[in-house]
Amino acid sequence: MSEPIRVFLVDDQQMVRAGFRMLVDSQPDLTVVGEAGDGAEAVERLAVTACDVVLMDVRMPRVDGVEATRRLQARPDPPAVIVLTTFDLDEYAFAAIKAGAAAFLLKDAAPPDLLGAIRSVHAGDSVVAPSTTRRLLEHFADALPDPGPAGGDERLRDLTEREREVLELVGRGRSNQEIAADLVVAEATVKTHVSRLLAKTGSRDRVQLVVLAYETGIVRP
Repeated sequence: MSEPIRVFLVDDQQMVRAGFRMLVDSQPDLTVVGEAGDGAEAVERLAVTACDVVLMDVRMPRVDGVEATRRLQARPDPPAVIVLTTFDLDEYAFAAIKAGAAAFLLKDAAPPDLLGAIRSVHAGDSVVAPSTTRRLLEHFADALPDPGPAGGDERLRDLTEREREVLELVGRGRSNQEIAADLVVAEATVKTHVSRLLAKTGSRDRVQLVVLAYETGIVRP
């Protein structure tokens, strides 16, 4: 049996952390390796605690989840961060995704959804449903920079025409299967295009590709 996925909990409410700990530790393939009451403590403890996935509250005293996520993602081989918030379409969650979080979930998400999110980000997938990220970006469209002419951004310079097509469809919330159907290609081909997009644009994951598509005007709200 493979080693369990190591989870670290960050929330300023002890009862919330206790609930998450009970849920995570109830699973044979997951284990809680530590917890912190705010972002500063989390960054400090994660410097000496190996973990795979961080459950990160965003609204906390001292250092919030956005800044903590930014600091963690600046480290070599950082853990995947799942942002947890009480409020749908929270501006903090948008900022955390920009800072490198791999997922965005509401705190009242059903237990199977939270557990599935931990397993998915550990496997390298983006948990935030593209449609959720798209709604988030559309809600805060006014906070995005003016993209100017679509496709004029330096990060898009080396993309092929097909890769731009795939980026647009990713930005519109299409899954790999749906993109394959739209472009009449194999799903494996789409996965290859997405991998190349990540490498060429310096994006960490699919969530950041969606953000990129909006920031550069490939997709407009």
